[in-house]
Amino acid sequence: MPSNDAGLADQDLHFFREGTHTALAGRLGAVLQPGGQGARFAVWAPNASAVSVIGEWNGWQADAEPLTRREDGSGIWEGVAPAAQHGQTYKYRVVTAAGQALDKADPYAMASELPPATGSRLWSLDFEWTDQDWLAARAQRQAGDAPMSVYEVHPGSWRRDNGQFLGWRALAHALGEHVQAMGFTHVELMPVTEHPFYGSWGYQTTGYFAPTARYGTPQDLKYFIDHLHGLGIGVVLDWVPSHFPTDAHGLQAFDGTHLYEHADPRQGFHPEWNSSIFNYGRNEVRSFLLSSALFWLREYHFDALRVDAVASMLYLDYARKQGEWIPNRHGGRENLEAVDFLRTLNAAVARELPGALVVAEESTAWPGVSHPTEDGGLGFSMKWNMGWMHDTLDYFGLDPVYRKHHQGQLSFSLVYAFNERFVLPLSHDEVVYGKGSLLGRMPGDAWQKFANLRALFGFMWGHPGKKLLFMGGEFGQGREWAHEGELDWAQSREPWHAGVAKLVGDLNRLYRAEPALHRLDFAPEGFAWVAQDDSEASVFAFLRKGSDGEPPVLVVSNLTPVPRHGYRLGVPVSGLWRELLNSDARDYGGSGLGNQGGVLAEDVGAHGHAHSLALTLPPLSTLMFRPELDAHAD
Repeated sequence: MPSNDAGLADQDLHFFREGTHTALAGRLGAVLQPGGQGARFAVWAPNASAVSVIGEWNGWQADAEPLTRREDGSGIWEGVAPAAQHGQTYKYRVVTAAGQALDKADPYAMASELPPATGSRLWSLDFEWTDQDWLAARAQRQAGDAPMSVYEVHPGSWRRDNGQFLGWRALAHALGEHVQAMGFTHVELMPVTEHPFYGSWGYQTTGYFAPTARYGTPQDLKYFIDHLHGLGIGVVLDWVPSHFPTDAHGLQAFDGTHLYEHADPRQGFHPEWNSSIFNYGRNEVRSFLLSSALFWLREYHFDALRVDAVASMLYLDYARKQGEWIPNRHGGRENLEAVDFLRTLNAAVARELPGALVVAEESTAWPGVSHPTEDGGLGFSMKWNMGWMHDTLDYFGLDPVYRKHHQGQLSFSLVYAFNERFVLPLSHDEVVYGKGSLLGRMPGDAWQKFANLRALFGFMWGHPGKKLLFMGGEFGQGREWAHEGELDWAQSREPWHAGVAKLVGDLNRLYRAEPALHRLDFAPEGFAWVAQDDSEASVFAFLRKGSDGEPPVLVVSNLTPVPRHGYRLGVPVSGLWRELLNSDARDYGGSGLGNQGGVLAEDVGAHGHAHSLALTLPPLSTLMFRPELDAHAD
């Protein structure tokens, strides 16, 4: 098999071996040659004794097309298969130093067979994009002072067609219409990189450059993203650099040695997920992961990456007992190589794709996750606020009679709300493994469950931070999420469920329309408590503030089933305060108790303000008020 040096320049090899290459797709892996002249192959297997390409065009013969090892010590094998054509399936036959033959999928393949088949496919990624206007405005749309409300989706179980998966093109229209109607700004896709086991939801990734074939071709995925961009909706990819499965065709022991993973199981095996952990200290592995991350942002126009399980990367003792992990060179538990990799990743995205975001799912108090790398942070754009999620769901799961003893549990998130650039997530993890649905976790009878859920959503949309809600939550699905099947769409049309959906849509539209609810999400100047210590009534009230000249929004939650009349709250502005939202409105399935559209501020001092409102607080509700434009501040 003749070699071809055109694909890998000396500079590519330098950056690959340095651990800083961000564009290996099309340099390593399989690349179709112009004019139907076959395909060029290049694969990193430094400890193999022989490598060949086996595929449809050569009858899967092990010796038909051997690759040639480069003489530069890079460990790369390469060559051209003149008869290979677009769409054909192939693997690498890797012969280990001990003579064992391994059939491996291409780590850099851009397409894969439909699981359970495990071959790679030759594929061109040509596509005519129409989203230039979206990309030109993306940096502004995704800035920290812009609204961001994310709808998290598992594509295989959002909606089906007679039990079958919807393809990307059908999903583009059905999901796009739903998300646009609900007012979300973004869709977040749970991992759609190729994965052998559907029940892993994509978190056991084998195709770091290949979208799963379950929903169509690479062009179909591009169409999906392009169409959503045309609707003004951003698209986030859940990306998994923390571990990979041990399937025989994958990265595990790729050339007969621990090439991508650590050799010592105390570093290289994940006890919680029975998977392998990347060796972040190996430069070629870093280049592989960097190239994967930027590939999805560049080639597929994803607007953001949500990086899964960052905590498992940062700590050497994650999910391990004493004696089951190896300290770093300073004797500590921090994975210094992973820290350096994450900083390099975030710096590369900021440098090469300004306006794209990288969001960390990080569940500990690691300092500076979303702080700039030059300030010693990890450099992520944002971080999921797992503490807020746990405390909030625990609080709302309490019978209201006990909530007065847990007032601080709900207010505690504001102690640290501005330490990071937070996303408030109510994700798929909160509606699986016996936890029940969000609705099912609420206490009380059916009326109280729905009222509690509506109050929770109102509180969440009022709280500082960007928003994320897993599919089904927007209409209060009654059962726990199951990846086999689809959401209970018939239930979504029932009155109380439809009321929840109307509320979520109105919250999204209000969040986007009112600068005070999003402009200073990450700044302490954008928040002020009005009342946080009325534990007996379980009332919380706070102000959200925008930039100079933008009216504030008062958010009030009454989290008992007792209506409260004449409840006085101090406000900084005189005049009429319009009731923007009442989660107890009849349109949402509530009792209809409220403030008849607005309340006039009185010259009665309260909570440090010269003016105050005497409000009617419906049971188990969240309300939002804004002063009219001609009102006057203290």
